[in-house]
Amino acid sequence: MRVLVVYCHPVPESFCAAVRDTTVETLKAAGAQVRLIDLYAERFDPVMPADERRTYNEHAPTHPDLARHIDSLYWAEGILLVYPTWWYGPPAMLKGWFDRVWAKDVTFAFTKEGRIMPLMAHIRKIGIITTCGAPWWLSFVIGQPGRKMVLRGIRANFGLRCKTMFMAHYLMDTSTPESRASFLGKVRRKVAAF
Repeated sequence: MRVLVVYCHPVPESFCAAVRDTTVETLKAAGAQVRLIDLYAERFDPVMPADERRTYNEHAPTHPDLARHIDSLYWAEGILLVYPTWWYGPPAMLKGWFDRVWAKDVTFAFTKEGRIMPLMAHIRKIGIITTCGAPWWLSFVIGQPGRKMVLRGIRANFGLRCKTMFMAHYLMDTSTPESRASFLGKVRRKVAAF
């Protein structure tokens, strides 16, 4: 399986980096082909310029910085997003990546009637591996906007049989070495089965 791992965290020594490394190592050990996009390391620009927005509904993005990202979406059969949950959603950098890369004639098209037609039926699996400062119950009460954005909204661009996965290390701000090690063990097990 070809898996695109999209990683989004500004601090190189963060726990999210350990989650990223564990994810990539586990996928490769399971025989997957892996591409990694590290948004902060490559200094991805999440800001959509005015001209790009003006033509958003007319054609696929033409900015040269987006070509490799679009190519990776076409290449992938599975996508794993590794990021921290901040204010109950993904970091602005990741949201900007969706805004700029997941565009018309890349991940969706419009029918003659103006309905959205998904273009990512080749994606068989999508997953989120995240950390969250809040407890699980508070995230649930708030409505888990990041989870819903990806596993309901973004996932709608994929085939009907696309499987989803969600993992979160809650209470990250008060985590312990033991809780983090336990979570990395869960990452290994679930990613190996991904």
